[in-house]
Amino acid sequence: MEPRLSFVTLAVADVGRARAFYEGLGLVAARPSNPSVAFFQLSQGLVLALFGAQDLAQDAGRPVGAPGAVALAHNVRSEAEVLALLEQAAALGGQVTRPAGWAPWGVFRGYFADPDGHAWEIAYNPQVRWDEDGGVWLD
Repeated sequence: MEPRLSFVTLAVADVGRARAFYEGLGLVAARPSNPSVAFFQLSQGLVLALFGAQDLAQDAGRPVGAPGAVALAHNVRSEAEVLALLEQAAALGGQVTRPAGWAPWGVFRGYFADPDGHAWEIAYNPQVRWDEDGGVWLD
């Protein structure tokens, strides 16, 4: 296996509602999106996909709601961006589950859950390096 992640697929209760939430955060749905699945092209060739929970469970051969909790992280370049994005997510129907603040390990972060409960960490980490394509690197 090569050290690469290509798609992050979230199981959602309502693809249309989830798509509207992520579009409200500024993501743009890619052309192959349809009422059953939505795709968002992210940086560095990564794709975020939203797939109905029943459909994803069937496709993966797993029961609906099988364990495997994940928190996704979105790094930004300032504390102000953390605060703004948490506020935007809440205005769109997300729930702030941890208000922004400094962690003991030197990262300013907060968390929100999207309408389906997926956890997103919004983080400003002054120790990472950003490349010209928006990639975050741990040197």
